[in-house]
Amino acid sequence: MYITNSACISPQQTYNETFFEGEINVHHGDRFMAAEPNYGQLIPAGLLRRMGKAVRMGIGAGLPIIQGVDLGGIILGTANGGLEDCLKFLNQIVDYNEGTLTPTNFVQSTPNAVAGNLALISKTTGYNATHVHRGLAFECAVLDAMLLLREQSPDAVLIGSVEEISDYNHNIDLLNGLFKAGEVSSENLFTLDTPGSVNGEGSTMFVAEPERSERTLAEIKDVDQLTYASKNELEERVGYILERNGLTAADVDTLILGISGDNRTDHFYTGLQQALFPESRIYTFKNLVGDYPTASAFATWMGVQALSGKEMPEQCKYALSSRETKNVLIYNHYQGTQHGFILLGA
Repeated sequence: MYITNSACISPQQTYNETFFEGEINVHHGDRFMAAEPNYGQLIPAGLLRRMGKAVRMGIGAGLPIIQGVDLGGIILGTANGGLEDCLKFLNQIVDYNEGTLTPTNFVQSTPNAVAGNLALISKTTGYNATHVHRGLAFECAVLDAMLLLREQSPDAVLIGSVEEISDYNHNIDLLNGLFKAGEVSSENLFTLDTPGSVNGEGSTMFVAEPERSERTLAEIKDVDQLTYASKNELEERVGYILERNGLTAADVDTLILGISGDNRTDHFYTGLQQALFPESRIYTFKNLVGDYPTASAFATWMGVQALSGKEMPEQCKYALSSRETKNVLIYNHYQGTQHGFILLGA
């Protein structure tokens, strides 16, 4: 599966790519909010006023890259997309005693609202699916896209993710110990050595095609997932992924790891890197965009950019290497239980 175009809305200036020019947003507190672009020239004002944040970000990231593309399907992954509108609708049921309710919040309250809106606006009548599998939602979307391209051979599919910070979910996760307390920022996230991370949000979209062409930016070679894994099981699974793609650990020149600053679970990343990839280049990303269930989509966007020759910001560089970027392995886990791997190639 070959990536030919991509777009990203995140807590950084990734939409206009000044992210690669060193313009890094410094975030403070336990919420890294998305830096949304001006949607005015992309989405009609009448529609924009009625869109919730998740739908707005998904449309804003997806619509520009599918202009003029003959899409055969739209496949997205999300865990909390549309949740804020869902809660607004449920609160209205109570506030108005099940009387006259706002239909907009109801329409946009489901996770598949983003994929549905993209299909309606772009008039895409092909395969349309949204995977809602918490920390593995994006990996499932990628796997679904690979199967669709293999079985039906459409000209192209749109793959992506969308996630928004909901006050309701954030407060529950905060009480559950998922986020750090006290003074925390994107600059000291990795040095605090305390439990928890920070919350993030955003939308990342890719156009994928079944064959390599002059438009190809990178290849998604493989995707895999594992739950409740031990250190040995993770190493065995990585070895299996590499073996079935004709690679060894020495061939992986670049790792993108979901290190989050949580001293309870970051050992999964450091242990795997030290055991199998001691000489590889390592990039991080959660110190810039936060931790959220589909953060691996942002890591994939980073990997595609690296394979396209973009220079990553200094804040992403965890370990350096002089090797040329040819094979990128992305490893991310969600809350230490759901582990996802995505292998990219030039």
